[in-house]
Amino acid sequence: MSLDLRIPMGLMFTLAGMILSAFGLSTRGNVALYAKSLGIDANLWWGLVLLVFGVTMLLLGQRGQRRIEKERQLPPAKGEARRGH
Repeated sequence: MSLDLRIPMGLMFTLAGMILSAFGLSTRGNVALYAKSLGIDANLWWGLVLLVFGVTMLLLGQRGQRRIEKERQLPPAKGEARRGH
């Protein structure tokens, strides 16, 4: 079995994005915390960026896994060796 690397990467970035976004949402009213970043909730925004990136990687990884499984199920054409073996 070959695992597409995008799946564990997507899980990692999605989890980090969820944690960072949750922290940003829970500290949204804290003016002193975001004074250094000119009032911008950087935790929330970067959490959302990580979340979108992670979900994108997960979707691309799942698409790649489906493509690999589909290629394994197809019989090789005449005169063509099977790839990956």
